[in-house]
Amino acid sequence: MALKPLADRIVIKVIEDTEQTSGGIFIPDSAKEKPQKGEVVAVGEGKTNEKGEKEPMEVKVGDIVLYAKYAGTDVKMDGAEYKILSIKDALAVVL
Repeated sequence: MALKPLADRIVIKVIEDTEQTSGGIFIPDSAKEKPQKGEVVAVGEGKTNEKGEKEPMEVKVGDIVLYAKYAGTDVKMDGAEYKILSIKDALAVVL
């Protein structure tokens, strides 16, 4: 992937939920909620504080994160969906 996020931003690969319920019913695209989970594929260097020091990022490449519903910018590259988010829009790391 050729995206390098700047400052306190991260790039995530969107993880799509399954398109079929446990009962076998297929869910059409128009009825699905937007996914809010993704795998971190790139991390910026961090925000610079008032002292000129870089603040460490709270996530690393490979983490699975939950993010705010309408956060970030959608990007499509090589047939995959990515989002560029500010670290403040990442709500939690899935353990």
